[in-house]
Amino acid sequence: MADIYDSHAHYNDEAFDEDRAELLNSLPEKGVCAVINCGTDIATSEFSLALARDYSFIRAACGIHPHEAAACKGDYLPKLTEMLKDEKCVAVGEIGLDYHYDFSPRDIQLRFFEEQIILANKLGLPVIVHDRESHEDTLNLLKKYKPKGVVHCFSGSAEMAKEVLKLGMYIGLGGAVTFKNARRPLEVAVAVPNDRLLIETDCPYMTPVPFRGRRNDSSFIPYAAEVLAQVKNTSAEAILEMTRQNANTLFGTEY
Repeated sequence: MADIYDSHAHYNDEAFDEDRAELLNSLPEKGVCAVINCGTDIATSEFSLALARDYSFIRAACGIHPHEAAACKGDYLPKLTEMLKDEKCVAVGEIGLDYHYDFSPRDIQLRFFEEQIILANKLGLPVIVHDRESHEDTLNLLKKYKPKGVVHCFSGSAEMAKEVLKLGMYIGLGGAVTFKNARRPLEVAVAVPNDRLLIETDCPYMTPVPFRGRRNDSSFIPYAAEVLAQVKNTSAEAILEMTRQNANTLFGTEY
């Protein structure tokens, strides 16, 4: 298949250290036209920018993930702002809240999320939002500031998805739609209009069936597209084409 636009990846992850260049060089021939590589702290955001400079089909998102917020020392905003102004950077992310692991205290998570939404709005950039078991607080901040962007790897209900959609945002879905317990993400997929859906890997995580247990990469996206096509009464090729167009619209790219 072609037109694979992976709207959320982490090729900076150590899982790719042994064969990163080989894998990335192989993706275009496997139908991958674009990848948004998301940073989670200053160092991985810089790595994302470096990947975007080395590979024409990669663009970077730069931001501080809730897991990393407590470890982020000093005033991070000037450095992050500098990176966000790079022409290879198309979004602020991955940012948000994670009340499942709580690797950072919730008050710190909330402060970092709010500061980065405000910065994104100031710079006119979309946000890439992480929301795990923090639906109410995530939605409250999104309603307060109304950024453009996507809630990635969406884990909320179809009702929450509708609230996110009312704000003009996108919903990102990926490998989870192929899992045996995929009732909720499939309900969300049905509720999301075709022009607000993005497809992603979150690689090296969230590997789709039938490759559970293996490292994920962008070439596996068609497996999620096949399942989405079934619930949306269309073809996998149509899913890939519409999500490519949607990602280009959100991120201001031309792939």
